[in-house]
Amino acid sequence: MYLTRRIFLIHGWGGSPKNDWFPWAKEELSKSGFDVIVPEMPETNHPKIGLWTNKLKMVVGKPKRDDIFVGHSVGCQAILRYLETISDNVDKVVLIAPWWYLTLDKNEEQSDADPWLKADVDFDKVKSKANKFIAVFSDDDLYVPLQENGEFFKEKINPEILVENKMGHFTESDGVNKIPFLTKLVKQSFN
Repeated sequence: MYLTRRIFLIHGWGGSPKNDWFPWAKEELSKSGFDVIVPEMPETNHPKIGLWTNKLKMVVGKPKRDDIFVGHSVGCQAILRYLETISDNVDKVVLIAPWWYLTLDKNEEQSDADPWLKADVDFDKVKSKANKFIAVFSDDDLYVPLQENGEFFKEKINPEILVENKMGHFTESDGVNKIPFLTKLVKQSFN
């Protein structure tokens, strides 16, 4: 087992290392011998690109070629934007409920989302920074339109795309506190 192989789990908007499936994932992946890092992202209810990418830079330090990144929702965007800034490559990126198109209810949420939706990303550079990308969507996510986001990410980073049934936005409020497919996806990294 790789005791030094690192997995970074990046929670989503309004999330924390203590909710949704993050406690379960940390425990399960740690049991498999991974060094699992789940940072508390700053201003989680009003996420800002610069703060989140800087937090990742601080937490990761020097990226390693066998690092694995797993993001949820806006955490996916934070990872992609972080990858754009590094010169080293990493092994794998798993994006759970990633979005570039988003369905929101409130004006406040829209104003927080706008910078994430409008600030450009050099996807050619991002695509070159990981050996493999996987995007996992749910067929009933109220916030992340499957078709638009699936097509967008397929064009930009060509990930393996998986669609889970009735997982909502992969949150506790959707009844999701475990995502067993994650351990399989992570362990497929071993070459």
